[in-house]
Amino acid sequence: MSNNNKPKDQKRPMDNNRRHFLKTAGYATAAGVGAATFPAPYVHAQSNEPIRWRLQTYAGPSLAEHVIKPSIDAFNKAANGEMEIELYYSDQLVPTSELFRAMQRGTIDAVQSDDDSINAPVDVSVFGGYFPFASRYSLDVPTLFHHYGLKEIWEEAYGEVDNVTWLGSGSWDPCNFVTRDPIRSIEDLDGQRVFTFPTAGRFLERFGVVPVTLPWEDIEVAMQTGELDGIAWAGITEAYTVGWADVSNYYLTNNISGAWSGSYFANTERWEELPEHLKTLFKLCMDSSHYYRQHWYWWGEAHYRTTGGKLELTSIPEEEWQTIEDEALSFWDEIAEESERSAKLVQILKDYRQTMQDAGPPYRYS
Repeated sequence: MSNNNKPKDQKRPMDNNRRHFLKTAGYATAAGVGAATFPAPYVHAQSNEPIRWRLQTYAGPSLAEHVIKPSIDAFNKAANGEMEIELYYSDQLVPTSELFRAMQRGTIDAVQSDDDSINAPVDVSVFGGYFPFASRYSLDVPTLFHHYGLKEIWEEAYGEVDNVTWLGSGSWDPCNFVTRDPIRSIEDLDGQRVFTFPTAGRFLERFGVVPVTLPWEDIEVAMQTGELDGIAWAGITEAYTVGWADVSNYYLTNNISGAWSGSYFANTERWEELPEHLKTLFKLCMDSSHYYRQHWYWWGEAHYRTTGGKLELTSIPEEEWQTIEDEALSFWDEIAEESERSAKLVQILKDYRQTMQDAGPPYRYS
């Protein structure tokens, strides 16, 4: 599914939603999110009116059709009139980088994103999104959270932050380069202006990559105009789904991470107001979204490599690419020095990496 197939006036309903949001939330400008006072969303109490939430995702409309919309539609149906979640897309109400503050103040009620992109004020935020080479496959992420202690670490970290509740994490796709010019060696990365995540960009700067931050809706145009040379934000499934394959020429098969780690968050006051059965329902719908993405991305990464037809595949030789992976371990050690919790996390990642290597195929191949 490509953005080119969407009506040209696609942004108009989003703009209308934004205007409605500004009126109802008293939200003057995106920059003023920290200065204004906003009324809390209506809470189901003595009346029969449903509880209403506003949830914003990191994803644009075409990607959100897969990564969250089916689960929110299912929630609204299963809530049977007791609660309704209004879903908003990337930067639609609040710029992604300001989502944490907006949620904390109650401007919006919930968020689906990685910690890194929303500037979460916790030391674990650098491990959200694409922490370089922290995973090889999508199953690594839930395994780390549920069996290696990351869930408890995230709960501890967000327990130190006022009025935001971390609800859980899941995995998305790998992080590969989609570019206008071919990348066949590490030297080819030098000088490439690339849209990527904050921590991934911080790491890639070591190889001459120039990280660029732009709103989601501007990425396709930036590739067409040459403002961007490439994108290191997703795997090949998203490149085709959101239209980036239409404005790029090459796909680098080497990735800097095997899976993105994304989470769901909620304003703590809004979350605690929910009855237990609606909390349970929301978490079940989160799990359904996690499950769908596991097989959708696993299918898509192979499908579009073999039958996509729009992007030529390139590769950096494995022995050369190992230089980047080795450098990632040095990067891990630097992050470990930032806090005791970061050091604990890095040690978990090292132990997990060693376990997977010792286990051998299919966990890791030498």
